[in-house]
Amino acid sequence: MSKLHGVLILLLMLPPWLCRGAEPSLIRAELKNGTVIEAPLLMEKSNWLLLDLGFDILKIPQNQVADLRVKDSSLSTQKTGTQHSGLYTINSQPPQRSDIKKQVESTSEAVLRVRTPTGLGSGFLIQSDGYVVTNHHVIDGEHEITLTLFEKGESELRPILFDNVRIVALSPHLDLALLKIEGNGGKTLPVLALGDSHSLAQGEDVFSIGSPLGFDRTVSQGIISLRNRPMDGQLYLQSTVQINPGNSGGPLFNLRGEVVGVNNMKIQAVGIEGLSFAIPANRLRVFLDNIDAYAFDARNTNNGYRYNAPMTHHGKGKKGK
Repeated sequence: MSKLHGVLILLLMLPPWLCRGAEPSLIRAELKNGTVIEAPLLMEKSNWLLLDLGFDILKIPQNQVADLRVKDSSLSTQKTGTQHSGLYTINSQPPQRSDIKKQVESTSEAVLRVRTPTGLGSGFLIQSDGYVVTNHHVIDGEHEITLTLFEKGESELRPILFDNVRIVALSPHLDLALLKIEGNGGKTLPVLALGDSHSLAQGEDVFSIGSPLGFDRTVSQGIISLRNRPMDGQLYLQSTVQINPGNSGGPLFNLRGEVVGVNNMKIQAVGIEGLSFAIPANRLRVFLDNIDAYAFDARNTNNGYRYNAPMTHHGKGKKGK
């Protein structure tokens, strides 16, 4: 980003803080000569694929690929109905697309306002007993967290505040956090299903719901500009959805009402518009599937577990990058 002189990368919270995004999806590519390769997909173009082999980058012509699929059992769409995978729900048979108005009506109650003593962001429910996803930078360094759900009443929306909120897991690197509403009186909360961000197409319609600048339940619409935008060694969903400080941690939806991304930053400068970024839902799934690795311990000043550096032959730890 050093080439963009005078450009500000704005994390969508009040105030904005630094974060990072998502990692590539693991794919299985079967070539026409019978070779099978399983590796993270760095980039997909109309005429070639770019795979990460760990020690090298492999470029494969598309005309040599016989079969390509995401290597992730949670993404299977062969069954019908709804599947529950640990902490989250996925639709094994994607629902029908519909207009944004209908999708907003069916999804907005599961989008929450996230407030701390120093900032404001958004979040969304992934489990009916109170598990909430947001960005790490929204709650970084805070323990007093208030969540607000807007429930539909007979004539108006009714805000419901939850101030007994526990931090379950954090990842500064992924800029993801998992919260848990405690003591909600056994109330069954609305939830959102996670979609397959890998299946998004360039130009596909998407929309967002959040609390930009504190304006709750704000809806904005756009398209996917690029599904795999590399920035600082990570991959993001780039979209034209208008998002602002306070949108951090809120969901990015497809027109099936599935969460395909977690909004977390935008690029802002004079003359620059329509450059918004989200953490892909597939990266969120990896975070939730491996939640023990990111478990939060209030007694530890670090987030999650601390792993010692491997020993060298001199008996000293090797410092990681």
